[in-house]
Amino acid sequence: MHLIFYSPNEWDTWSLGRRPLIPEGMPVLIDEDLVLEEAGKLRPAAVANSWFRELPISGAPAKKTWKTYAQAVRNWLEFLDERGVDPFGERDEVRAALSSFSEYRFAGPLKARWDEGTWNLNINTVARFYEWAVDQGHCTVQPFTYAIVRRYTDAGMQKTRRNTATLRQAKPHARVKYLEADFSQMFVRALAGLRPDGEPDGFRGRHLGRNAAMASFVISSGLRSQEFTHLLSYELPTLPARRSAVPVRFPLAAQITKGKKARETWTDYAALMEIRQYMDLDRAAVLMGREYTPDAKLGGPLPVTVPDWEGGTVGGRRVSWRKLTLNERLRMVTSEGTPAIIAVQSDGTPFVDWATTFRRTSARIRRDFEPRFPTVTPHVLRHTFAMATLEKLVKGHYARAAALVSDADEDAALALYLTKQDPLLVLRDLLGHTSVTTTEMYLARLDVHRIYRDVYRDAGRHSGADTAEAAAEFDDDEDGDGSW
Repeated sequence: MHLIFYSPNEWDTWSLGRRPLIPEGMPVLIDEDLVLEEAGKLRPAAVANSWFRELPISGAPAKKTWKTYAQAVRNWLEFLDERGVDPFGERDEVRAALSSFSEYRFAGPLKARWDEGTWNLNINTVARFYEWAVDQGHCTVQPFTYAIVRRYTDAGMQKTRRNTATLRQAKPHARVKYLEADFSQMFVRALAGLRPDGEPDGFRGRHLGRNAAMASFVISSGLRSQEFTHLLSYELPTLPARRSAVPVRFPLAAQITKGKKARETWTDYAALMEIRQYMDLDRAAVLMGREYTPDAKLGGPLPVTVPDWEGGTVGGRRVSWRKLTLNERLRMVTSEGTPAIIAVQSDGTPFVDWATTFRRTSARIRRDFEPRFPTVTPHVLRHTFAMATLEKLVKGHYARAAALVSDADEDAALALYLTKQDPLLVLRDLLGHTSVTTTEMYLARLDVHRIYRDVYRDAGRHSGADTAEAAAEFDDDEDGDGSW
C-alpha cells in the first residue's frame, strides 16, 4: 500500500471538468493494483481516503496531523491485508487481529516494534477512524471497547472515556526539555561562534549572525519552527523608538501557525534589534548581486511589490500577508530579486533546515565546552521561552516594567494587560493554546516547580522570615541527584 500526498499542479491536463476538491498535501492511500472498488464496495484504502478528506473540517486542520493519521491507518490496514482480515468484517475477527497486532508491535521483528507512546498514538488514531466509519455506514461496529475512568483535576473529579487497547504510561521523570538561562546563553553564543565566556572560539561556520539572531528571536517569542522559518521580513514588528522592558507585540498570521489559529505573541527589544541587524548587515551582504529564482517544483516565483506591514501586491494583486500559505511564502521574490522570508543561505535561497543547525551546534558544545549540554531542537527553544516568560510573570518582572509605562506610551495597552491578567492566562495566549488546561499540562512536563520554589524562598528571604519552611516544602520533592 502506497502513501502519497496530493498536489493540484497541472490539474487542468487531467481531462477533468473542474479542479478536484482535494486540499493540497492531503494524504492518499493507493493499493498495489490501483483498484478502488471491489464487488461494488469501496476498498479499505478508498474508505480511509474519504476520512482523510474530512479531517480539515473535523478538528484536524494541520497537514502534519494528516500525515500522522495517514501513517497510522496505513500501518493498521497493511497488517490486516497481510493476514487476510477485512478491517470492516466480523468484530471478533478484527479484535483477534488487534491482539495479534499488539504482539507484533511489542514482541515482533525489531524494526517493527513500537514503544508505548507510539502504540497509543496509532491506536487512538485508528479508533477515531473507526468511529467515523461506523457513523458513515462503512461498518456496523468498531473493534475497540472503552472504559469510564475518573480523573482528578483542580476542577474536581471528572469522568472520561479511555480506550482499553491503549497502555497506561508512567509519568515521566523530569528531563531537560528547556534551557536554563546559562545554557540558553551558551547556545546562542555557540551559534555566533563564541565560547561560553563570550570570546571567539575559532569556529569557522557560516551564517553565525543569522543563526544566533534567529535563536535569540525564538527564545524571546516562543515561535514554532514552521512559524519562524516562514516568517516574512515585512511581518517583523517595528523596532520601538526607545528601549523598554515591556515586550513588543508580535501578531502571527494564521497560515503559518499550528492549526491555522492566528495569535499574538511578543518579543523583547534586544532580540528584535538583533534580528533586524542581521537583515540590514549579514543578510544584505549575502544577497548583494544575487537574484532569487524559486525552484519550479514550488510552483514558480511570486513577485512582490509595494509591500508594507499589512500586505503587498503579489502576482499583480493586493494580498494580505496573513493569507499566504507556507509554499507561497517560499516563492515570494522582492522587487530587488531576493527572498521575502527572513533567513537565507549562501546561494541567496531561503534557509529552512534549522533542526540540523541546532543539533550540530549542540554536539559541538558537548564536545568542546559542556558534556551535559542537551540536544536542542526548535521546540526546545519554544519551551525555553515558556519557562523564562512564566518565571518573569510570576516574579512580577513584567508587572513592574508595565507600572513605569504611561497612558500615552505606544505599549500602554500591553502594559495594562500585563498588570491585569493571571500569568498562566498570559502564557496561554502567547503559546496559542485554546485552553489554559493545555498550558498547565504543557508546563507540568517541565520544571515549573523550580520557579515557584525559588519565588517562595526569595519571598522568605526578603521578608526576613525563616526559610526552613520553604526548604521543607520543596526539598522533599527532589531526588538525591537534585533532579525533579
